[in-house]
Amino acid sequence: MGQVKVSVFQQAKTGNYYCGDSFFYEETNREFVCAIADGLGSGEIAKESSQVVIDIIQNNIHASIESIIKECNQQLQGKRGVVIGILKLDFQAEMYSFSSIGNIGVLTITDHQHKKRNIPNAGYLAGFHRPFKIVREKLLPDMVFIMFSDGVTDRDLSQKYLLTKNVQEITETFKCLASENRSDDTTLIAMHYRGTD
Repeated sequence: MGQVKVSVFQQAKTGNYYCGDSFFYEETNREFVCAIADGLGSGEIAKESSQVVIDIIQNNIHASIESIIKECNQQLQGKRGVVIGILKLDFQAEMYSFSSIGNIGVLTITDHQHKKRNIPNAGYLAGFHRPFKIVREKLLPDMVFIMFSDGVTDRDLSQKYLLTKNVQEITETFKCLASENRSDDTTLIAMHYRGTD
């Protein structure tokens, strides 16, 4: 039984078979890592670039966010660019850290239903140096994290159903309320950190 419960909604842009968004999450006894990568454009070429990034994260889950982003950037030389968001929950330090380049967002919701949206760094990864900042904050029991790609709108994020701790309910409700015809690839990952017992 892990410390983080996860539920994912993903849908390709209308008319596309491939979704250009790739995602990954994994929990170890030390930490939890989640990432969304969105290849620029859509379809198969976008998917190829986003998958390169996810493979790097999968193979380096214990590395710092900074070194993961630098490695991703290096591997994307000559490929289609990617926007990326990485979230890490450090169970021992009781801290979470997040960095986003481009339009991958993270919404944090505390036990007191206080919502906070992190502002991503501008631009995208495509092999050249890009400055970025990493948000580091205290990890509190019963926090909910919503990570999303640009198919998720501000209107979606203002809905009351996001305030539940039931991550399955969040993605199911989003699926019901979200438009069938998506003008962009859409990924929404809801995560509930229960905290140490």
